[in-house]
Amino acid sequence: MQKLSALLIVALAAVASFAGGSPKLALSWKNPNYTGGTFQNILVLAINGQAANRAEFEDELVAAITRPGETAAPSYEFLPRPNATPIAKSDLRWVVRKQKFDAIVTALVTKNTTKTNYVPPDVVYTPVAYYDTFYGYYDALVPVVYAPGYMQTEKQAQVEVNVYSTAKPDGELVWTGTTNVFDSNSVMKVIKDLVKLVTKELERQNVIAPGLK
Repeated sequence: MQKLSALLIVALAAVASFAGGSPKLALSWKNPNYTGGTFQNILVLAINGQAANRAEFEDELVAAITRPGETAAPSYEFLPRPNATPIAKSDLRWVVRKQKFDAIVTALVTKNTTKTNYVPPDVVYTPVAYYDTFYGYYDALVPVVYAPGYMQTEKQAQVEVNVYSTAKPDGELVWTGTTNVFDSNSVMKVIKDLVKLVTKELERQNVIAPGLK
């Protein structure tokens, strides 16, 4: 029973540790000097990262922040680009002006690391209560199972999200948020979690209108 309790504690600790790897906001700041209201036409721009991941994030955030009377659009519809290709500032200005975007939501991966660890082999055996004789001890080692070592890859990331009003020629920062360093092994799950996190905070900060319940 004691052994079972100990294993349960370890399992619960592992679950808590995994849950702690989800993205959370370490910083959230709204510009107190911003006097405008919410926005009607928002451009969502993922600045860096793989093209497929950028497009997925933009699509997810567009769907999450679109409201009746408030639309949003992904940048790739106007500025398609392959991996590791920046957007020329002149092109970005032209799109914002041409499409009459009154706000830009940017997402920037500020940290992206991959670490590979070697997990050494372990020996698991069936314990026997009678260790007081050599042959009793020997018999306990017969069912030994050897688990070979293996390589384990850990991916971590950190993301900064900014909201800019385009009312001024060079834009004005309305809100900024930075996540903790989180587990990014499952990219699609991270994107969905990050979009939910950002959307909820933008609603709380009155940057966008509340969504329909």
